[in-house]
This record gives sequence, structure tokens and C-alpha cells, in this order.
Amino acid sequence: MYSLIRLKTLASCVLICIAFLPQMHAAPNALPPPPPDGCYPGFTTAEGCNALFSLTSGAGNTAVGWYSLYFNTTHSYSTGVGAGALVLNNADSNTAVGAAAMLLNTTGHENTAMGVDAMVYNDSGEFNDAFGGFALFNNTDGFSNNAVGDSALFENIHGAQNTAVGDLALANNDVSGNGLGNNNTAVGAQALVNNGDGSENTAVGTGAGPNVIDGFNNTYLGDFVGSLTGTPDESNTIRIGDLSNGNGAGSLACFIGGIFNNPQPVGGSVVEVTLDLSNDKLGWAVGPNTRLQVPQRAVPAPRGRVQPAAHAEHQAINKKVDKLQATVAQQQRQIETLTAQLREQAAQIQKVSAQLEMVKPAPQMVENR
Repeated sequence: MYSLIRLKTLASCVLICIAFLPQMHAAPNALPPPPPDGCYPGFTTAEGCNALFSLTSGAGNTAVGWYSLYFNTTHSYSTGVGAGALVLNNADSNTAVGAAAMLLNTTGHENTAMGVDAMVYNDSGEFNDAFGGFALFNNTDGFSNNAVGDSALFENIHGAQNTAVGDLALANNDVSGNGLGNNNTAVGAQALVNNGDGSENTAVGTGAGPNVIDGFNNTYLGDFVGSLTGTPDESNTIRIGDLSNGNGAGSLACFIGGIFNNPQPVGGSVVEVTLDLSNDKLGWAVGPNTRLQVPQRAVPAPRGRVQPAAHAEHQAINKKVDKLQATVAQQQRQIETLTAQLREQAAQIQKVSAQLEMVKPAPQMVENR
């Protein structure tokens, strides 16, 4: 925190100090006065009062604006466009476009800042990208952050690997300076706006997750999800268009593809998903239901053709009637075949009975004595 206070104090004094710099002598090895078009040796271009004033051997630098890249001496491939852009820079491969963009950067390298006061306090942070006025404004040494939007990641000091897209997205991340606000992703104006030391949070939607401060591993999807009064600063929670979205209604229907045709038996290691209708909370329970119901779907129409509902229904009825008629005809043929077989068997029985009558012996008389 001491270094941050020192840098902020330096920022307030730097322009005053620069006012006296024109009276100083150029560095002994400084480049000669530029030609009218600002072209220097070593692929270097400088235009503006004292732009690239201290450069000695660096190559591929471009400075356009009052005191831009003023203190850069031997480092290369940096571009500063705007009054005071990269004024204290002494590192490679930085790009700053906008008045006071990366004003206090000293050793941080491979950063890109575009917008007035973008990354103004960055000192040694590297691999950061800031697009928008005051984006990553207070970043000191945080690395691999991406901020797109006005004041996105505004208060971030040491937090790393955060992505904020939208005005004021993750604006208060790492405001404590503890360096705990890492690996957060916020897409949407004011998404995760109050997150301080929370980490591994993802929020997509305008104003999503405003109550997350120190929570971690949350996923919010939908405008203003998690904004309902009383929604806690929670962790390990997923909210998708739920009742906490601020209007109290939430999403009124949910469609998820790839489920209807993949039924699973209930039992064993498979559980049933439950839904609490009072608060839209999903849960689970071991399912007592052993019946497997597979929803039926009509055969889709060929691509490029749209079948009217009435026509499709009529076709479905005709198919059912045709199938029923075919079944009846098949059963009728089976009955006729069975009847013929029974008649043939009856004729054979009668024939055998007649033959038995012919071979039956005559009755014998017994004499009484």
C-alpha cells in the first residue's frame, strides 16, 4: 500500500516536475534534434514537445504528443500517442494511446492501454490490455488482465488474470489491495461491479452479480441476475435467469437441447433433478420413479420447407388410418387361413370316424347252458 500511495503522490506531482524539464540539458548521448518530419535513426519517430527526449539507442519507438516516452532511453518497440503517454516508461513493447495513458509505467512491458488515463498508475504490471477511459486505472503490478469499457477494473491494484468487458465491469475488483481478486470474468455493464476479494467468478449480463463481494466460484448468467435484495454474498453457486434478477419474475421458460433424446434410467448412480417452485432452486434426490418416459417428436419437415400445422396434423391422421387398415387386413387374412385349416381338420376327423365304423367287429352271442 505504501508503494501505491507513493505512486499516486508521484502522479499528482509528475506534471509539475515535467514543467521544469525543458530547462534541463539533454542526456549526453541523446539523439540530435529531429528533422522536420520527426524521423530518427533506428526506425524511431517523435513528434511533440520533448517526445522521446532521453532516447539513446532504443529502436522502433514512436512518440507523438507532449512529453510522450520522455524518459525512455534504451528500450524499444513502444508507442505513446497523447500528452504524457508513457512519460516514465523504460521498458519494451508497450502501447499507450490517450492523454496520460500509462503515465507512470516504468518497468512493465507488453501492455496495451487505449483511452484517457487508461492504466495511468501501472508501474511494473505486464501483459495487460486496457481499452476505455480510466480502464485499469489503479493497476500497479497486476498482470494478464483485460479491461474493455469505461472504468472497467478501475480499482484493480494487484489482481491478475481478470477479464472485464463493459462499463464499470469489475470496477471495484481488488479495491483492498490484497491481491485476492483473481481469475474473474465479467461481461456486461456493471457486471460484478462490487467484487472485491472474490475470485473465480463468472457473470454475463448487465448488472449481473452485484452482491458478490468476497464470494468465489460463482456463475451468473442473465441481466441483473443476483441483484434481488437479500441475495447473499455467496460461493459455489450457479444462477441462470432466476428470481433474483431484480424484476422478481425470472425466466418463465427454459429450453435446453440435447436432453430429450438422451433419457437415463432412474436408480443406481443416476438421480432425479428437483426444482423448488418457491425460489427456482435446483436440487437432486434419489428417484423412486422407475418408469422411463421418452417424449415423442414428430418427424421434422425437410429443410427449406415449412409445413402448416393443419396439413401436418392431417398427414399424421392419414398415416395412422393407413396403418390401422393394414393391420385389420392382415388380421382378416389370418382369420381366413385359420378357418380353412379348421374345416380341413373337421373333414379328416369325419373320414377317420367312418373308417373305424367299417372295421368294428360284429357282436358275438353267448349260449346259456
